Order: sequence, then C-alpha cells, then structure tokens
Amino acid sequence: MTPPLDPGDSVPDPLPATGAPPKRIRGKAPKDQGLVHSFRAFRHRDYTIFWFGALASNTGTWLSNLTVPYILFTLTGSAVWVAYATLAQLAPAVLLGPLGGHVADRFDRRRVLLATQASLAVVTFALWGAWASGWHDPYMLLGFVSLIGIINGINMPSWQSFVNDLVPREDLMSAVALNSMQFNAARAIGPAIAGVLLATLGPSWAFFFNFLSFGFVLAALLCVTSTQPPSGRSPGPVVGEFIGACRYILGQRGLLVGILLSVMVGLFGNPLFQLTVVFADTVYGVGATGLGMLNAALGVGAVLVAPLIAGWSRVLPISKVVKWAMLLYGVGLVALGFTPSFALAIPCMVLLGACFLAAISGINTAVQLIVAERLRGRVLAARLMFFTASMPVGSLLQGWAADLWGVQTAVVLAGASMLACVLVLALVLRGNGFSRLDDPQDTSSPEK
Repeated sequence: MTPPLDPGDSVPDPLPATGAPPKRIRGKAPKDQGLVHSFRAFRHRDYTIFWFGALASNTGTWLSNLTVPYILFTLTGSAVWVAYATLAQLAPAVLLGPLGGHVADRFDRRRVLLATQASLAVVTFALWGAWASGWHDPYMLLGFVSLIGIINGINMPSWQSFVNDLVPREDLMSAVALNSMQFNAARAIGPAIAGVLLATLGPSWAFFFNFLSFGFVLAALLCVTSTQPPSGRSPGPVVGEFIGACRYILGQRGLLVGILLSVMVGLFGNPLFQLTVVFADTVYGVGATGLGMLNAALGVGAVLVAPLIAGWSRVLPISKVVKWAMLLYGVGLVALGFTPSFALAIPCMVLLGACFLAAISGINTAVQLIVAERLRGRVLAARLMFFTASMPVGSLLQGWAADLWGVQTAVVLAGASMLACVLVLALVLRGNGFSRLDDPQDTSSPEK
C-alpha cells in the first residue's frame, strides 16, 4: 500500500492462502497530493455533515473528560484514583467489544449511532443532575463513567466503521486523518473551555454543556443519508463470530502489527492524557487554567499535523509515518519528564499531540485498508478492544509509578519503554514489523 490504492493506479493480486502480502503492480504516482488535497474527504456531503456534528459533540465530551479526573484528583489527591476512572470507563468497552463488532456488521450503523448517542446524552444529563444536586462522591463519578463505558462498547465499532461508509476508498486516508483531526480539535477546544469553567463557574456547567453538545451529533446523523448495505448472511453467535475475526487477524500480519502498535500507544502514550492533572497540580502548580492549556496543547499538535498526514497519504507509506511518529512520541515523553518549566512543557505537549494523531490515524487507516469488507466491524472492534484494554493498564501502572516516584519519572519510564519497542520492531523484526502496515486489502472469497 505504498502509495494507497487508487482506481487505475495499481491492482493487487488476490491474497494467498498463507496470508503473505501479494505483489502489487505500480503505476505512476498520483498527482493529487499535498496540503491542497488534505481536505478531499469534505467533497462528500454526508461526511462533512457528520464531521461537524462530531466536532461539536466531542468538544462537549472533552469538557467532561477533563472535569472528571480534575474532580477525582481534587477529592482524593491520588493519581491512582484518576487511573480508576480510566479503568471504569474503558473496562466495559473491552468486555462489550465483541457485541459492538457484531452490531456494526449486522445493523445499519447510522441507526446504531443514533441509539447510542441518545443513550449517552441521557447518562450525561443524569451525571449533571447528580453533581448539581450536591452528590459529590468519587464512587458516584465512577458509576456514571462506567455507564458511559458500557454504551461506548457498543458505539465505537460502529462509529469507526461508519467513516468508511461515507467516503470512497481512495479518500479513506483523508477521511480517517480528518476524523482524527476533528477529535483532537475537540481535545484542544474542550479542555480550554473546561479550564475556564472549572476556574469560574464550577464542574456542573462543564457536565451540562457536555449534555447539550450531543444535540449536534444527533442532528447530523438525522441529516446523513448513507446507510450500510445488508451483510447478506444470517448472524451467528456473537462470541463465535468474534473468535473467527481473531483467527482472521492472526492470518493477516498487517492487522496483527496494527493491533500491537495500538497496544503500545495505549500502554505508554495514552496515560499522559490523564496525568496532565498531576503535572498541572504537583509539578507546575498552574491550577485549572494551566491544566486546560496543557490539554489544549495536545489538541493543537494533532490539528497541526493532520493536514500533512492526509495531504501526503498517497506518497508517504503508512509504515514510515507510524514508525517516525512513535519514535518521536517516545522522545517527547522522555523530554517532558525532564522538563521543569510549564512554558517548556507546552511545546512538548504540542509534539506529543502531533505524534499521537499521526500514529493512531496511520494505524487505523492501515487496518481499514487491509481488512476484508465482510469483517470490518468485528476486526475494528478487536483493534479497539486491545487498544482500550491497554489504556487502563497503562494508566494504572503509570499512576502507581507517579505516586511512588513522581509523575516525571513515570513518564520518562513510559517514553523509554516505547523507544525500546519501536527499535525492536524497526531493527529486529524488520519485514514483519512496521512494513506490514503497507499490506494491500484482503480480497479473498467471502466467508461461507
């Protein structure tokens, strides 16, 4: 997939039974590359509507995502409690991953998203009501966060697969990168607003605005006309189908490498988003406003790099994008751990946000381009499950290390671990490492 397939440019041979990547016939390099073509996915009406609705909704979600760890750390003074919140939100999503993948492959994804987003709006409204009424208890917060995680376990496979339904294959990299940019733009805007709200009006307003934001994505989904075609097969047992998808992944080295890299990001990189609370309070002493600025810097970095990733996707191999992103990610974590100044921490956060966007959007695009269409929902559910499972594990380990040795030491250890893994994949495994992200799509016969 170097560059990604474009109609008329190259044609892959059918995937051999061994699962080895087929040879491809290359044509001339496509002309539509560079920043001017970064936003080509916006040529499609349904994608554009969905993108803006998701931007508004995710901005609200990040109000809550910053408010919950801020409250927990204020109430308990412990980084481990912040990790508990991550575990409470993500563990249900891991357990329900097989069901979410089954639903994504069997039902109209737009209808699934309407149901799950409406349910999230109801839970968010209840959380606002509980906090506004004076119920300020960490266990209450964990309970609501767990409910959100349960719904997200059903929601996320359909959400990720839905992007593929809105654009043609040749615009998928642009769509995925812009979708990641939207999410990270929300990460930049939401925490900045949350910092101001927490410093002035208090947490209840952050929860309330998050509830209101769901109206935007629900309206967008009602306006979208794209629907998922029926699978043409009778649904089988949920667990059996998921086991079959896992066996399929084991036979596709590119998918296996993509999932392994997702786990690395979840273990070593993603916990930083929760630990910003500890940095703001114990290292830099900048309060809620500074906390918002740290998280906003992560989003700014992602927004800045997304057009570069989308615009040059047809000439930059995904394997190289992900490899360099993860290498710089490790370097950035180590640098942040040795940074004594809040002013110097901001550019570190910008770099880390850019690396997170480049790595995750590249991995997600590679998986979407390699997987057979009939298994898309279940394979994406498996990737999300492993990625999601790695995040609370990483958060608990780094939260424990932060309580014992300090948050800066914890982040340095995480960065060094990521660098070690990247070097093993790049120098030791080589042909079975990052390069497998460039494997072409599986076009083998449908399952019977």
